Amino acid sequence: MKIPINVPIIEKEEINEVRSVLSEKSLTSAANVGGERVQEFERLLASYVKSKYAVAVNSGTAALQAALYALDIKTGDEVLLPSFTFVATANSILSVGAKPVFVDILPENYTMDPDDLEKKITRRSKAIMPVHLYGNFAYMREISKMARKHNLDVIEDAAQSLGTTYRGKQSGTFSRMGCFSMYAAKVVTSGEGGAIVTNDRNIFEKLRKIRNHGMLHPYDTRILGLNLRLPEISAAIAKIQMKKLPKFLEKRKKNAKILSELLSDLDIILPSERQNVQVNWYLYTIGTKNRNDIMKQLNSKGIGAYPYYSIPVHRTPLYRSKTRLPITDWAASSVLSLPVHPLVDENNLHYISKTLHQLVQK
Repeated sequence: MKIPINVPIIEKEEINEVRSVLSEKSLTSAANVGGERVQEFERLLASYVKSKYAVAVNSGTAALQAALYALDIKTGDEVLLPSFTFVATANSILSVGAKPVFVDILPENYTMDPDDLEKKITRRSKAIMPVHLYGNFAYMREISKMARKHNLDVIEDAAQSLGTTYRGKQSGTFSRMGCFSMYAAKVVTSGEGGAIVTNDRNIFEKLRKIRNHGMLHPYDTRILGLNLRLPEISAAIAKIQMKKLPKFLEKRKKNAKILSELLSDLDIILPSERQNVQVNWYLYTIGTKNRNDIMKQLNSKGIGAYPYYSIPVHRTPLYRSKTRLPITDWAASSVLSLPVHPLVDENNLHYISKTLHQLVQK
């Protein structure tokens, strides 16, 4: 693909840091506090999002799973989430024995609809898992209000929204726990990786045990945990990437702004930032008719356009829910993400615009 939808930016600093790990043979650590580079990455992340604590794990899915374990979510409990998300959100809930309850989204920014959320709350509801999809900020004020009213916990799925802010406050810090992903395509990467941020010391100490087989000291398992540790090689990449994050986000924002100006005359739904929100532009997502045809044409011309997500979770073979989610179904057939990552240059953006102008009516 000439212009991929997202690509990891690995430079000499990351390579040198990984080389150091290999030469030291310090590949991982089973200590409760994690390895040296894991700890450094956690300090950088906590400082960046202005959270008291951060716990690194080996994927965004593991982050969600650990957060659910930390809240003792179990069989018979219900967790509310949007269906319009990557399946990891639902899988983490299913993995602890709980039931995912699917909520519709708002067409403005593809995040959880607070009104539909309220309709889905039952006496078995234990937690809400809003998703900051594409880097768009979910309606946390309304969701938090609902959570307080019904005495529910909130875990933010901030896998795609590192760097997104509302009134200057970072996504992932509006609830007891926020979960991030550092998968290869994300705004910062460690190859595979994730992290949970929290201001609750008890939750923090519990999460550290959960990621390491429930142990505080070797062989003294106290609670149920798994091996969710982040290896030192991954942490070495992540800590360098965290230092580059502001630069990465600046370029994404600039590219998104240029692309919006170039596409403003077309009959498509352009992404926008709502008031007081700064989006990280992880995915620049338009809404269009004839999405599949347009995508094929763009792909054939070397543009890595892709639909996130053409099959919502409630329609996958595993979940097969009969829940009626009309906006989710509309979005699944209409959305198309276009490349705006930091390696996309202005010529690429003009090429994307020119190609779309040939395919879409003004």
